[in-house]
Amino acid sequence: MSLDPPATWPGADGAPLSCREKLKVLAENHREAAQVLRDAFEDAVLMGVDETAMRKVLADLVAALPSPKRP
Repeated sequence: MSLDPPATWPGADGAPLSCREKLKVLAENHREAAQVLRDAFEDAVLMGVDETAMRKVLADLVAALPSPKRP
């Protein structure tokens, strides 16, 4: 698994996004999120949390994010 951003970002229609500004924001958001997740994961594991359990906690957190498109 890589912490690098994806090579392409699929749009809602399935076509890759091409707007440079959007790609720049997405890459920056990816870098920031990866750093925060890495730090939280490392802290938890170093404090004795099971690695597999912490990965599940983080995955569940992402899965529970509400869609900004929902009313």
